Amino acid sequence: MTISQNLSGKIALVTGGSRGIGKSIASELGRRGATVIINYLKNHEAAKTTVEELKLQGIKTTRIKAHVGEEAAIDSLVSKIEKQFGQLDILVNNAASGVMRPTTELSVKHWDWTMNINARGPWMLSVAASRLMPDGGRIINISSPGSTWVLPAYFAVGVSKAAIEAVTRYLAVELGPKGIAVNTVSPGFVMTEALNAFPDQLGIRDLASRPTPAGRTITPEDVSNVVAMLCSSDAEMIRGQVIVVDGGETLRHE
Repeated sequence: MTISQNLSGKIALVTGGSRGIGKSIASELGRRGATVIINYLKNHEAAKTTVEELKLQGIKTTRIKAHVGEEAAIDSLVSKIEKQFGQLDILVNNAASGVMRPTTELSVKHWDWTMNINARGPWMLSVAASRLMPDGGRIINISSPGSTWVLPAYFAVGVSKAAIEAVTRYLAVELGPKGIAVNTVSPGFVMTEALNAFPDQLGIRDLASRPTPAGRTITPEDVSNVVAMLCSSDAEMIRGQVIVVDGGETLRHE
C-alpha cells in the first residue's frame, strides 16, 4: 500500500518512542515523510535498535535521552531540538509510567511520580515545544481507558490520564490562536509489553486478546494511523478531542 507523504518536511518528537505504541507511531510518522526524534529514558538498547530499524526503512531519525517528568530535562530536550532542527512541527506525548497499586496502598511519592510523567510532564513539554512550532503545529497526547473506567490498581495512572485529557482541552483553546491543534488519542488494550505492569496481568491480557466489536483485536498500527491522521492538514478542524481507538470495546465494557 502506498503511504501518502503528507508529513514531508515535518519534524516530529515522540516521547517513549522506542517501544510498543510509541515505536509504531514513530514509524508511521516517518513513513509519511516526517523526520522523527525518538525520546527515551532508560532503555538505551531499545532506542538504538528502533533508530536503526527506522533508518533501514529510509526514515530520517535520531534519539535523545531525557526524563520528560523533570522541568530541567524538558528544557534541555527542547533546546537540543531547536539547536539541531530549528523547529518542531509535531509532538506526541506518549511516554507514560506509574505505580500500580490500590488507593489505600499508594504513597505520595508514588502519586507524584505518576502525575509528573503522565500529566505535568506533557503539559510542560507541550508549552515549551509550542514555542518552536510554526502555524500548523500538532500536539497529540496518549491516554487510556483508565481515564474513565475503574481498573484494578490503576488509581494513580487513571487519574493522570483523566488529567491529560483535561490538559488537552485547555491547550487546544489556548494554543489554537497560534495555529496549533491539540488532541488526545485513547487506545483500547493493545497487546504490548506495557500490559506487564498490571497486577491482574492475565485478566488484562485476556481482554486485550479478545476480538472487539470490529471483529479483531487492536494493534499498535491502528493507533499510529489515527495519530498520523491527526497530524495531517486533513485534521485541521479537530481540536481538543479524545479520539478513542478501540474497535468499539468501550461500548460493551461491563
